[in-house]
Amino acid sequence: MQKVVFDEPYEFVPPYRGTFWSWAVGKYLPRLLKNRYGIVSWETHGLDNLRESLKAGHGVVLCPNHCSFADPMVCGIVTTETPVHAYAMASWHVFKQSWLETFVARRVGAFSIYREGMDRRALDTAVDIVATAERPLVVFPEGVISAANDRLMPLMEGTSFVARAAAKKRAKHHPESKVVIHPLALRYQHQSDPETALVSVMDRLEQRVFWQTQTPLPMLQRVHRLREAVQCAREVQILGQAATGCVEDRMARLVNHILQTYEQEWLGKVRCGDPIFRVKDLRTEIIADMVANKVDTAERRRRWRHLTDLYYAQCMSLHVPGYLDEELVGDRLNHHIFETVARLEEELTDQSTVIEDIHAVVKLGTAIEIDPSSRRSRGEDSLMSDLRTEMLKLFGVPDHWPPVPVRDVESLEQSITS
Repeated sequence: MQKVVFDEPYEFVPPYRGTFWSWAVGKYLPRLLKNRYGIVSWETHGLDNLRESLKAGHGVVLCPNHCSFADPMVCGIVTTETPVHAYAMASWHVFKQSWLETFVARRVGAFSIYREGMDRRALDTAVDIVATAERPLVVFPEGVISAANDRLMPLMEGTSFVARAAAKKRAKHHPESKVVIHPLALRYQHQSDPETALVSVMDRLEQRVFWQTQTPLPMLQRVHRLREAVQCAREVQILGQAATGCVEDRMARLVNHILQTYEQEWLGKVRCGDPIFRVKDLRTEIIADMVANKVDTAERRRRWRHLTDLYYAQCMSLHVPGYLDEELVGDRLNHHIFETVARLEEELTDQSTVIEDIHAVVKLGTAIEIDPSSRRSRGEDSLMSDLRTEMLKLFGVPDHWPPVPVRDVESLEQSITS
């Protein structure tokens, strides 16, 4: 399991205000993108939209989709080519990996946000950055990495809260300018043939599940079989036996089983909605007493087992139904194969092999102006709905996800302003 949750008190990591290091990393960016993420080329579209907003003195929020670990650094392409320095909200776990990653992340503009609880300081910092138009602020509204180039997950409500709060604050002190959101689409395309580029990766993963390598089979069939093996192992562990039927349907059923079991214990009732939101709510409840050191060793161990199950439930929820359908052809299917293998490798090893063949496409949309007098009404958030629509237009795929779940934003606003 990747270390994304910590049972220790949260410490806010503030933004670094200097610009030298972000400038220096910008100079090194092409090599970094190639060596660490396999991105060897890219193209950008729409950067003049950002330049116009900056020239007008607007407070700017950049909202990219989040389909890859490379996304934060690819956003560096936008800031380098504009050019402009930016800040970015990043999950606290990013700053807990190593001293080097913490040093670099801070120096290029990242500051922390605590996903397992209310982080008033992070939200206040974000609002101030946008309200003063100090720099553009990068916020990933999906909240987690989708690991799917062709899907946009439900958008979390924090983005609209920051934008509206900043717009109201800016209107008081700088009524001549505005706060705007720019949708940003990040897409990646592997340029090599998965039949050859993924052979060594699949060999290692098949051996990890105690198989002989399946080299005589086509790559797509190998991927289907490996995903089936991993799913069977999880079902035997949690249910006592492997299920039958379509593997994607079985994933959905197992995710729901895990979430319902823990929701009944920890939240007192079974919930519905997107698994990512449900996992987040459960983590917040489970981790609270661990952070406060109110549990003994045995209970801490039990809770970690629950958190691990929730991590794998989230992993399973990210396997998109129909993503490997044989009706898909050409480059699109090939990229889906690369993405699925990368996802399986991360689930089995917590690592991902870098294949230096990726072309990135970066599209920045026109500004969405924030009305400083607007308030979020109950039901669907119109601002997030507009943002979602514009993001989908930019990367040109249909919205197959169900409507964005309704979230209680009023409680968030009251806790911040009280």
